[in-house]
Amino acid sequence: MNAFGILFAALSVAGSDGSWPDGWTTKSPREELKPKFSVGANGTFVIEHDSREGLDGWFERTIPIQEGKHYRFRAIRKAERVAETRRSALVRIVWQNEAGKQVLAAADSEMKQARGTPTAEPEHPADGATDASGWTTVEGVYQAPPKAVRAIVELHLQWAPNGRIEWRDVEFNVTDPPPTRTVRLAAVHLRPSGKSAKENLEEYAPLLAEAGRERVDLAVLGETVPYVGLNKKPAETAEPIPGPSTKRVGELAKENRLHVVLSIYERDRHLVYNTAVLIGPDGELVGKYRKVCLPHAEVESGVAPGREYPVFDTKLGKIGLMVCYDGFFSEVARELTNRGAEIIAWPVWGCNPLLAQARACENHVYLVSSTYMAPKDGWMISAIYDQTGKPLATAEKWKSLAVAEVDLSRPYIGPYNLGDFRAMVPRHRPTPARLGQ
Repeated sequence: MNAFGILFAALSVAGSDGSWPDGWTTKSPREELKPKFSVGANGTFVIEHDSREGLDGWFERTIPIQEGKHYRFRAIRKAERVAETRRSALVRIVWQNEAGKQVLAAADSEMKQARGTPTAEPEHPADGATDASGWTTVEGVYQAPPKAVRAIVELHLQWAPNGRIEWRDVEFNVTDPPPTRTVRLAAVHLRPSGKSAKENLEEYAPLLAEAGRERVDLAVLGETVPYVGLNKKPAETAEPIPGPSTKRVGELAKENRLHVVLSIYERDRHLVYNTAVLIGPDGELVGKYRKVCLPHAEVESGVAPGREYPVFDTKLGKIGLMVCYDGFFSEVARELTNRGAEIIAWPVWGCNPLLAQARACENHVYLVSSTYMAPKDGWMISAIYDQTGKPLATAEKWKSLAVAEVDLSRPYIGPYNLGDFRAMVPRHRPTPARLGQ
């Protein structure tokens, strides 16, 4: 225990006057929306809703803090009859100054110059693992913004008819800053000549060697590399995974000590997929993603769509893959983000570059595109996009790299009232049912 950290003691009973021990109170936006609050047999915080829609209430406690310090929040919850725990069973941490007012965020000079300093919006700790008994860990690490002197911790149950929730083991303690996670990303700008499938792959070798010299951690190559320029049908160039192409790219990845992404046509029994592969710096296949959204030409060629959205946990961070036409639709990048992707690697023949910006911005992820279009075409570019959708680096010439260094440990704090929007996406995004799907 220290002066600015606290482990909240388990509750036993509410005060006889209806107050709560240890400085906790209960709140609701309006009296008519107030749920039932109580203390469980084991000292848990309990909130229960009746059958009405739209009830909302929370337990709340104010904790003194020091600006600039990092704090770790952790709690465990158990929800019953709650249809959408990600939206209904949440924690908020609100920063305030001495006057009980909202404070400004710690913004970099570029943001201050562009839009002024944004407000420090509430934090939204993330859901973690759920044990066999149904208890879910909710946690996060946050830096107290300038001029903040208190944090208000809110344990919610909202919009859950007939739902019930228990909260326990609530902690809010000073902690060390998270380690810096600097990653160098590269988009490789090359259109293979089409002499042969093997030669198409070999044409990338010098650029991967250059990426190795520049200490790149992840290099993204183009779409269906062994197929380009061969004037063959997808099925005629399709191969198994692992197979000849992944073996050769694996050798190049190992030789240059980097992760590599590209797409190839994959054969699996009678099916052909447009598949993006992620290969590690040891030369081994980390995983693959089968393109979900198919344009007419691929459908007419008998290419099958994928149905899954895998995200790969690597030493760099969590990497998601998508391929070309996937970028025209928001669902693919969003599903990858829902599964934790911090970087999306995107082999893309061509696409509207505004959609590349949108996929990065709407999910607050880094996106790396490798295209067969030239900048003069006024269409897709080979680039690294930051969490705002801004290209950090662009390849201007054929047979070149776009390289950018990013810090995955640093959340992007958006202008005006966006806050750490990436953390808010799980809590605020609608469900398919609400979209009429």
